[in-house]
Amino acid sequence: MGFMSEFMEFLQEYKIIGLAIAFIIGVAASALVKSFVDNLVMPVIAVLIPGGAWKTATVIIGPMVIGWGPFLSDLIYFIIVALVVFIVAKKVLKMDKVTKM
Repeated sequence: MGFMSEFMEFLQEYKIIGLAIAFIIGVAASALVKSFVDNLVMPVIAVLIPGGAWKTATVIIGPMVIGWGPFLSDLIYFIIVALVVFIVAKKVLKMDKVTKM
């Protein structure tokens, strides 16, 4: 068995190609969710922020500068991604339970 055939067997056995495709789609979906939060959700929330500049919204406490605007954006982004992962996992686990019966 040659090196190339072993390598191809490895790719097929561990489904590396499918994993790579899933990773690429995940990166693209991540960029889409980030754009959704930055360009659609945060401008709506910016109305509630004094001055409306959520990207530069900060709180100054003595020598510390806390950037709470970008943090809020990343928190919303995380919640959306976590919710999508939860829904997908729930569907996959439900399908897995159905096939085990």
